[in-house]
Amino acid sequence: MMHLFQAYLKPVLFAVLVMSIPISCSNRLELAPLDSFSSEEFWTSESNALLALAGVYKGSIGTGVQGANGVDWWSYSALVFLEFATDNAYDRRGDNAGWNRLSNGTMNSTNVASVRLAWQWSYRRIARCNYFIENVDQVPGDAANIARMRAEARFIRATQYYYLSQSFGSVPLVTQTLELDEANTVTKTQEADIIQFVIDELTAVVSDLPQDGEIPDSEYGRASKQAALAFLGRMQLADHRFAAAAATYKQIIDYGDHDIHPDYAGLFNGMAENTAENIFTNVHTADIAGGATNGILQHTLPAIKGGWHIVNPLGDLVESYDFNDGTPFSFDDPRFDPKDFAANRDPRLDYNVYGDNSSFAGLTIVTHPDSTNSIDRLTTNRQATRTGFGMRKFMDETFSGDVSNSGGDLPIIRYAEVLLSYLEAKLEAGDDIDQELLDATINKVRTRPSVNMPPITETNADALRPILRRERRNELAFEGIRYWDLKRWGVMAEVLNGRFFGHSFPDAQNLRKDGDYVDPYNRWFVTKKNFREGIDEHWFVPQAEIDINPRLGE
Repeated sequence: MMHLFQAYLKPVLFAVLVMSIPISCSNRLELAPLDSFSSEEFWTSESNALLALAGVYKGSIGTGVQGANGVDWWSYSALVFLEFATDNAYDRRGDNAGWNRLSNGTMNSTNVASVRLAWQWSYRRIARCNYFIENVDQVPGDAANIARMRAEARFIRATQYYYLSQSFGSVPLVTQTLELDEANTVTKTQEADIIQFVIDELTAVVSDLPQDGEIPDSEYGRASKQAALAFLGRMQLADHRFAAAAATYKQIIDYGDHDIHPDYAGLFNGMAENTAENIFTNVHTADIAGGATNGILQHTLPAIKGGWHIVNPLGDLVESYDFNDGTPFSFDDPRFDPKDFAANRDPRLDYNVYGDNSSFAGLTIVTHPDSTNSIDRLTTNRQATRTGFGMRKFMDETFSGDVSNSGGDLPIIRYAEVLLSYLEAKLEAGDDIDQELLDATINKVRTRPSVNMPPITETNADALRPILRRERRNELAFEGIRYWDLKRWGVMAEVLNGRFFGHSFPDAQNLRKDGDYVDPYNRWFVTKKNFREGIDEHWFVPQAEIDINPRLGE
């Protein structure tokens, strides 16, 4: 087991560099054997420094099918699977699965593997960042290139502390490599100080990073000014520094390098990866020996396509998508057809979710619980859907071959998020909202040609707030953002309590129910959540770490 003290220690150089990460789409780093290098011999060229930087970017993202409980904040195992802790999705493995426990009232310091791994993901990467920052100045070469690489490592370190502050709150702030006895006695830094560190670091590195428009395609995936500013905006929003966040997001907009891509589905299925909408992306490539392939298809494809169907959208998410004329969804509306749930709806619903009778990869998916011959039939015991729905987002429906060896990229921050966050920051800062601002933000997102939803015209802040929050949910579904949104808005206890349902089956004989409760819409009962206000907003420090260093339990 990797404990905290191990994560803090000076990384073994070979361990840091033994595998490559794709820093670009067209120019992959190929590594020579490194076991002959000593630390003193290594930091002698920019090319070697780039190899070390590749190890920093790579973090804990491994090869093949990533760990089911998670591998890294920027792997699908965290970005997508974190949705299980929200009202967007359910983990097919059941109520006792780690991600589900984050919000169902059963989390403690020992029973959530994903929490322990999240701690490890961050501190492993922080250790690599610290080691890189401490050594890169030894490298001879162009001063601007060295400054850029140092800024990238500082950016990555700051993002890890962003995640740590949001998930654990107060955590150790480690900015240098430590000896064993030092690592075993570190203490926690207050959450407010962690947040300020993130803000200060991200602000500082912007000047040494290139603007996105200056980064060639061969370096796609490396951090830019806009990536640092986007994470800075996230941190400022989370800390309710709304005026500052608005100014930060405005900087990204004013650079003019980014725009909304017309094809929403293409952003996620591999058809439109290196586009002006993507600000920071986890770049994957299939068939890279020891590299960073993407195993999301194995985990999430329907059973009929050989997948494990881990990700199961909840009805609560499906029901949040409006009809395509902009009016709210209602089961009682004659436009709703339970046999064609996405008909007459916001097109993003069909781009993100499939259900009973949906077409997928040229096949008809049957999830109806009364089906007698469908491998994807809704039950409580098959390796198939637990809600009647499946995730279409990130699925390449043309893919054939090894489903654990995909090259699909994962967007970590998109320009759509920036525009919606800018509007939220302006709204919460108390600024005037006018139609021009709406058209430059929320309407730019929802009127992309492949979506073409009616523009928003509401300018009253109180009335606009729920519209904007729903837009964020529907646009950014399964991108690992919903959990942090609910936390920032202070509504976790309100939203993550009570019954959660799946697909509506008005004619079903085998409809799962919650005891004697009769659902008026004939939906499959999935689970209950019991989020504990004042307890579950922060994750427990893993007991395995406290056993080594009791100060972490203080």
